[in-house]
Amino acid sequence: MDFLPPFNAFGVFLAIAAVGFLFLIVTLIFGEIFEFFDHDLDVGGDHGGPGILSSRVIAVFITAFGAFGAIGTNNGLSPGPASGVGLGGGLLLGGVIYAFLRFLYGQQATSEVLASDLVGQSARVVIGIPANGVGQVRCRIGEELVDKIAQSRDGLAIAENTPVLIEEVLGETVIVKKH
Repeated sequence: MDFLPPFNAFGVFLAIAAVGFLFLIVTLIFGEIFEFFDHDLDVGGDHGGPGILSSRVIAVFITAFGAFGAIGTNNGLSPGPASGVGLGGGLLLGGVIYAFLRFLYGQQATSEVLASDLVGQSARVVIGIPANGVGQVRCRIGEELVDKIAQSRDGLAIAENTPVLIEEVLGETVIVKKH
């Protein structure tokens, strides 16, 4: 084995940091290609967002492990204690990145309006509802205006601009009564 140069702990830790950093750059460029572990561990229980095994979290952990281990050996620690320093630094920075990614994921907005969001909401008739027929109502859910096909609960006509209350959702149609 004379063809391999002698290894020292500092060089090994730097190599680990370089591999982790290269992996981080690749995951940032190519996105979610390496996210095959991410769905296996649902720590938060909310079925969404990055997981603890996200490729970015793992890459930061590996990079920090190598960097902190190299710093430890540079300051006179033997490989064992330097590995402990690396492990601590990797867990700390990996945890920070995980928390930051979860924060960013939580800031995403959605425009999806569920049927349960509509029931009990006040609305206004924008196209009059004829007797035993359909019209259209508009209501505000958060910052979004939602238009829905509407029928009167009692089958009576409801004029345009009349305030109504959404009582039920049947598919794409809402059942309303005068408010």
